[in-house]
Amino acid sequence: MKTKTILLSKTSLKNKKIARTRRQRGYQWEDTLVKRFNALNSWKGFRLGSPSVALPDILAVSNEKSMLFTIEAKSGTGTTLQVPFDQIQRCMKWVDTFELYKNRQVILAFKFSSKKRIHTGGYERRQLREFYKVWPKKHTPIDCVCTYDGKTYALENGKKKKLTLKEYKMPFKSKHTH
Repeated sequence: MKTKTILLSKTSLKNKKIARTRRQRGYQWEDTLVKRFNALNSWKGFRLGSPSVALPDILAVSNEKSMLFTIEAKSGTGTTLQVPFDQIQRCMKWVDTFELYKNRQVILAFKFSSKKRIHTGGYERRQLREFYKVWPKKHTPIDCVCTYDGKTYALENGKKKKLTLKEYKMPFKSKHTH
């Protein structure tokens, strides 16, 4: 039996490294949010799994306050972060399922890293920023983009569309929230 030797090109290896870094950045942001919730007395946060599963990134509950959040967390080094409509849709499904909670919110959590990507492998320093936006229950899910200055817009057929989302004051403190 012959064995095949597969040689990975430098580009392929570099792309794999970039993808791994992106996943790690996302995991770290989710982990940070879960730890922030779990540090509060009346809250419990749970990371629900990988992106291939039809679950929100994070589920946070306060039985004491009858509150439930499904959170889609995005982190990056660019000037915009996007949440695809299907991820908002699955968060909404979960919020609708837990009717016993009086206050149920879909939260989009954006973290813009303190280094901004300017070209492949190139970065410049900037202020780290976090934004927490509430997806209104009445809105139909659509691809949503948040900019480094905290503004949001929808993407419909590749075109920008006005979308104003309210900032949510999280129950934990963060010095990077604007």
